[in-house]
Amino acid sequence: MIAAIRTAVLVITLAASSAACASRSAPPEPVPELSDKLTWILRLEDRRVLRDPAPAPAPSGDRVGAATPDLVRLLADSDAVVRRRAALAIGRTGVRAGVTPLIAVLEDADPKMRQTAAFALGLLGDPRAEAPVASLLEDPDHGVRGAAAEALGLMGASARADAIGALVAEYVGAGLLAAIAPDDLTFPMSAEIEACRLGLYALARLKAYEPLAAAVLDARGEPAVEWWPIAYALRRVEDPRAAPALRRLLASSGAYTKAFAARGLGVVKAAAAVPDLLPIASDVARQPGPGVEAIRSLGAMGDRSAAPVLRQVLAIPGLDPGIRAEAVIALGAVGVPDEDGEFLLDLVADPSPIVRAAARRALAAVDPQRLLLALSGVDEDTHWSVRAATADALASIQPDLAVPLLMDRLDDTDQRVVPAVLAALVRAKAPDAAAIALQRLDADDVMVRAAAAEALGELCPAGVEEPLGAAFEFAARDASYAARDAILSAAAACDPETAAALARTAVADRDWAVRRRAASILEKLAPDIDAEAAIRPAPTVWTAADYAAPGVVRPPYSTQAYFETDHGTFQVEFAMVEAPLTVHHFVALARKGYFDGLSVHRVVPNFVVQDGDPRGDGSGGPGFTIRDELSRRPYLRGTVGMALAGPDTGGSQYFITHAPQPHLDGRYTVFGRVVSGMEVVDRLRQWDVIRRVWVWDGNR
Repeated sequence: MIAAIRTAVLVITLAASSAACASRSAPPEPVPELSDKLTWILRLEDRRVLRDPAPAPAPSGDRVGAATPDLVRLLADSDAVVRRRAALAIGRTGVRAGVTPLIAVLEDADPKMRQTAAFALGLLGDPRAEAPVASLLEDPDHGVRGAAAEALGLMGASARADAIGALVAEYVGAGLLAAIAPDDLTFPMSAEIEACRLGLYALARLKAYEPLAAAVLDARGEPAVEWWPIAYALRRVEDPRAAPALRRLLASSGAYTKAFAARGLGVVKAAAAVPDLLPIASDVARQPGPGVEAIRSLGAMGDRSAAPVLRQVLAIPGLDPGIRAEAVIALGAVGVPDEDGEFLLDLVADPSPIVRAAARRALAAVDPQRLLLALSGVDEDTHWSVRAATADALASIQPDLAVPLLMDRLDDTDQRVVPAVLAALVRAKAPDAAAIALQRLDADDVMVRAAAAEALGELCPAGVEEPLGAAFEFAARDASYAARDAILSAAAACDPETAAALARTAVADRDWAVRRRAASILEKLAPDIDAEAAIRPAPTVWTAADYAAPGVVRPPYSTQAYFETDHGTFQVEFAMVEAPLTVHHFVALARKGYFDGLSVHRVVPNFVVQDGDPRGDGSGGPGFTIRDELSRRPYLRGTVGMALAGPDTGGSQYFITHAPQPHLDGRYTVFGRVVSGMEVVDRLRQWDVIRRVWVWDGNR
């Protein structure tokens, strides 16, 4: 008996000793460093989730360790940088479960944290956040007030327009803007002025004329100052009551102010302003920004008295072809057949492809018979874009004349023309349009198939369900998401049952853009499915090494890119902190020579220059998409942004702004700015070539 007791005691002692040794030998859970946390944030944001799936609990029931990556948990991190970066990431994920945690940190003691949380809630756009964010309009910190106004504008919170207007009125009434030059692009200015600027932008987004007018116009209806954001807001609010103030701003010495005012008058069709716009349009060679906006407005108003001035503009020697094309478009809107048809006919053979394209469209509006005469008397244009524009022009004339000519163009040797022909056949109501679109669903070219699906989505012929299903399966081979996305949209328009079935498959698509489309369909057609959860985590092209790369997480240098063109070289400084993965992606493509030799496929005077498309038609890319990295950096002159076909559809196409474009703020990723050679960007014309892009990052 005593021996048995001794044995038991020995066993218990050994067990206790073993447990103690095990406890002493178990390594402590590693404490994550700043770079680890920033890497987590990048990865979770890119995958569009709030946290990593929790590992299974240990058999003993131990809780998951504190090192589990979790954006919500990082909102309480001891490091202010981590807290703010996590808040922004939650907004970028689009996950609605992030709303409540972000609302909670709106009361954080750190003003920068409150600003970031407000912006993140603006990105999420959830109505639950409206009242908490609106309360920040009275925050003691001016930066927080501005961020709140910005967020409410992004949310579309129209009920808060009066409060935002009162905020703007406070700053304007204090005389803070009086000393600012009309064209001043300084960023950032003082916190008070920045808050005023963001309030103006928010009122423009909300189309809130009355609060805007009360804030920026005096008792006589005169603008308080000529600073360009006021002209921008009055232009974007799109209210005819803004016309008198916009007419007064036409006399501003500021080119941006004058340009926004000129365009705003066209938007509201203020016919009384035509005499004011005519001299500005005629002076386009000297002041291209205001001049081209005046030309656009004259076209929008359709006043025939503008035709002589537009013809004079087109006779200016050496005028930018892009501006000439705008004048042609305007002439097509205001022209008189007898007087302007012959004039436009001569432009069908203009040396510039963009002018030739515009002339065809304008002739279709002014004198369709002359267009047909022109097409019968010349060979097919050598530039594919002009042939595509011709198809678009034909769609607007008499169908029995247009359809045979369009049918002849279906077999164009350049597949970039065919989508325009398919769209034109639908517009012209061609009897065989549906049959032709069905036939093109199995075309080799992905954009032809996408265009065919779009056509079927408008026509919805009987029995379209099975072909769309087969086309979706066929499109699984595509690197591009375009056809799959278009097929889903067509199915949703024509047959909900087919759309729901395809969407259930598409939630696992390899491209996030297709998953998003599937989720939008399922939210309407299958509310029993948690579509937001089903599409996550988002597919990605990045590896763990990419997320953790020093140049991504904590860049030691400000990476620069140099773009060589026939007009000279311009230099871009990248936004390494605000858009690290976008920069990483762009630099990787540049080092492969991806951009070398590509044509500038889009130039819109006084708006943007756009490049980076290997197809050259605005639909090409690297074969995958990357996620948006939206930030509070504004679109000013020389800002570099990522072009999109919808949220999170960035690829390789980038654009550079000629002038401030606040309507792009918080909607498109800003990933750089031109720091040298902006005059070179101004000289770029459509179809010019980017000869080479090379990168410097401190090492090579």
